[in-house]
Amino acid sequence: MTDSVPGRGRPAAIAPRPEVMLRQAEALADDIRAHAGAFDEQVCSLLPLARLARTESVVVVGDGDSYHAARAVEMAFASLAGVDCRPVSALPFTRYPPPEASRPPHTVLTIALSASGRTPLVVRSAEQARRAGATVVAVTATPASPLTEAADASLLVGLPGQEPSPGVRTYQASLLGALLIAVRLGQARGRLDRDRADALRGELAGLAGAVEETVRAMGGPCRELADRIADAPVLTVLGSGPSYGTALYSAAKVIETSAVFAAGQDLEEWCHVERFARPSDMPVFVVAPPGQSSRHARQVVRQAAAVGRRVIAVVPAEGLPGASESWAELPVHGQVREEFSPLLYHLYAAPLACHLAQRLGRTPFAAGRPSPP
Repeated sequence: MTDSVPGRGRPAAIAPRPEVMLRQAEALADDIRAHAGAFDEQVCSLLPLARLARTESVVVVGDGDSYHAARAVEMAFASLAGVDCRPVSALPFTRYPPPEASRPPHTVLTIALSASGRTPLVVRSAEQARRAGATVVAVTATPASPLTEAADASLLVGLPGQEPSPGVRTYQASLLGALLIAVRLGQARGRLDRDRADALRGELAGLAGAVEETVRAMGGPCRELADRIADAPVLTVLGSGPSYGTALYSAAKVIETSAVFAAGQDLEEWCHVERFARPSDMPVFVVAPPGQSSRHARQVVRQAAAVGRRVIAVVPAEGLPGASESWAELPVHGQVREEFSPLLYHLYAAPLACHLAQRLGRTPFAAGRPSPP
């Protein structure tokens, strides 16, 4: 998924330079400052509260970065809005009957994510869900697009000054929009009173400072780390809960920018499968914010280090007890609840991918383009 959104969300014909990733990351804090309030105003006027109040189930549909965002916001809908939430990529949604098909259609809210608004199967998912009677909300950067036409309502998360790039600013905008919808849904369903909902919105807007500080702190460590792992033919990124979405997204940025194969995986699934893979010194990134899986993340850090992996722990700047056995650490600044942690814990991915591509002499999306005649 690219940060430029013409066409169908595919990479531009001319690949951007790797350093575009640094510019994207440096813009993230100002994007929150400039747009969090406007996004929330849209969210509050999307649908009547009475219509949202009958929601019992949420499906978040997307492809690529949008699917990763869907995985990252699942916990927020469950804990803040008190609904069953199912993140799903668009092909399974359109080809296989979803469990929600057995629910009364008017109780299902389908959120369709696509920055371009033209991702074919996401548009088809929205059309299919709406025909079935579900309420469909599009989250997109593109007004008057096929996706907005297919939805009941649209949250427009477009940003100025976009340039062709693997998705960074668009990913944050999609995350922020979906999290604001989760807060609004919690308010509509009586799970959050107005003061609590406003406090959560304030927390989201207030993350701009932590985003800025973390991006600034990641530059040097990510450059040094890229030099140290440039020899690796493959790497893995691990996380659970919201951090599983972060792991998938982080791996995608490495692939798109540097053409190094990277795989995102759940912490426990890695223990059952990927820990047996070679090479034995494979870099393993463990995304470990404070929260329900932090203890398991620390155990995985120790286990991976014990079998020879080069473990890089993405942890709070003040440290995470038990993560000190890692080969390297990437510090995340600021306090954040686990539901909102994807907004901070992906911030190493863009600079790491940039510096890795520069170290290897590669450009974003180059491996996916046909060779010139």
